[in-house]
Amino acid sequence: MNFNYTDEQQLLSDSVERFVAENYDLEARKKIVDGEPGFSREHWRSMAELGWLALPFAEADGGFGGTQVETMILMESFGKGLVVEPYVASIVLGGGALRRGGSKALKEKLMPGVIDGSVQLAFAYAEEQARFDLEDVVTAAKADGDGFVINGAKSVVQNAATATHIVVSARTSGGQVDTNGITLFLVDAKADGIERYDYPTVDGLRASEVKFKNVRVGKDAVLGDVGKGFEILNAVANDGILALSAEAVGAMEVLYKDTVAYTQERQQFGHPLSDFQVLQHRMVEMFMEYEQCKSLLYRATMETANDSPTAQRTIHALKHLVGRAGIFVAENAVQLHGGMGMTEELRIGHYFKRIVVIDSVFGNTDHHLKKFAA
Repeated sequence: MNFNYTDEQQLLSDSVERFVAENYDLEARKKIVDGEPGFSREHWRSMAELGWLALPFAEADGGFGGTQVETMILMESFGKGLVVEPYVASIVLGGGALRRGGSKALKEKLMPGVIDGSVQLAFAYAEEQARFDLEDVVTAAKADGDGFVINGAKSVVQNAATATHIVVSARTSGGQVDTNGITLFLVDAKADGIERYDYPTVDGLRASEVKFKNVRVGKDAVLGDVGKGFEILNAVANDGILALSAEAVGAMEVLYKDTVAYTQERQQFGHPLSDFQVLQHRMVEMFMEYEQCKSLLYRATMETANDSPTAQRTIHALKHLVGRAGIFVAENAVQLHGGMGMTEELRIGHYFKRIVVIDSVFGNTDHHLKKFAA
């Protein structure tokens, strides 16, 4: 496999690295997180102007025709700065569902706004009884006249507070855990019958519990075919796993590099901590775990972009490895920084929290190990 970036991909990587370096030191991020709406609208506009919001969409829809590879490049750099703008929620997840299932009329209506940043999307798929199973859906959509009526609740919906539209998975037929019978709908976030409880998450982002009470939508709100939404749902989740794994790999790089730099500066018994062999071994292990994750990320991303028959299994392996290795690297970074690693003033703890949250999204380490084995 060729792991070298093309000239265009290298330009993308350089521009994102520069953006993160200029805008995302720890104090700037804290200020953004503590304010409303929990991200910088100015940064969001900049991302639109730079073309990043158009990256994964087809040229026919006004995008640049990028693949999961370009998203990976972007997200790895975002992970290095703990970027909080809702790129995954709006572009990768919500935008991914619209890209795959939206009708021509729906795309013409919404895609320009998604690409210029004026339309934001949220992806409401998780339910409290489902744990990590995408097919476990009890939110129901019943046919009514020329449309549907949606009733149910969705948990931990990222970016729901600022989204203009919400992609919702609902059951139109079949049993609770059947893959058949799931339909995806694109719902106006201000539609009658939608109730929202917003809250900050431990990693500095925002999420919501969203209830749907007799929410009426037309047939034109259906993404894909009625009852056949699971294939789109699973494909979008896979894209989300790849993007979040790339973000985690970026965060892991910062964690191990910060730890190496700290141990070279911190003196103990008249020597830098990096002189002690046991700590050298620990940091080598951190580096090896990071490198393994990065290699498997490249493989899973390229297999998915090329529609390889082994892509799904490799994605399960990646999510398992990133969860296990990410927490290993983060825990050791905190430990080798001593008490400082636990403080809010040092960025190590912020990366730790983000990696722990990433492990739980779309299935944790144990969940994907079982899926891989099956």
